[in-house]
Amino acid sequence: MSLRKAYLLIFIILLVDQVSKIYIKTNFILGEEVEVLKWFKILFIENEGMAWGTKIPGAYGKLFLTLFRLVAVGGIGYWLWDSVERKHSSNYLIVAIALILAGAFGNIIDSVFYGVIFDDSHQQLATLFADKPYGTWFHGQVVDLFYFPFWHGILPNWIPFWGGKEFTFFNAIFNVADMAISTGVGILIFFNKKAFHHKTA
Repeated sequence: MSLRKAYLLIFIILLVDQVSKIYIKTNFILGEEVEVLKWFKILFIENEGMAWGTKIPGAYGKLFLTLFRLVAVGGIGYWLWDSVERKHSSNYLIVAIALILAGAFGNIIDSVFYGVIFDDSHQQLATLFADKPYGTWFHGQVVDLFYFPFWHGILPNWIPFWGGKEFTFFNAIFNVADMAISTGVGILIFFNKKAFHHKTA
């Protein structure tokens, strides 16, 4: 795969990711939910930290996380360029790196810019390019919206540790960027031999 095609894939993912997030921010109040199917909902939440809502404590935790993401994206970007330039990397590897890079960059856009271009989403629809934004540079919150609660109920008592407790499968809420990252990592894991197989000249 050429670098141009990889960049095109990244651009498409970023476009879909940002259009979906901006639509949700400007048409949904935080916590608002729309049921598409019984097992698929659009649910607007904002993630202040890392995956699964994890946060880095302290006044500078969010800033550190965003700066770390920027450095990581730079490294992934170089990995993509190097993999294409060597001309013997497999398309599996190039596609996987492009997906991971697009996803990471998509969430970085939220973290860097959303705090200064949107106002608050609590009990109101957010305004794009608001006069009074909700945050500052590098302190924006990542928008999540896809929710697939395939099953919800009480687990049988015979299950160790979780038996008798309320449980939802699958309870993660995510966005297009997260899907891209997960797909890229999945390719590296499940197609490991093909991804890291070097083409012969």
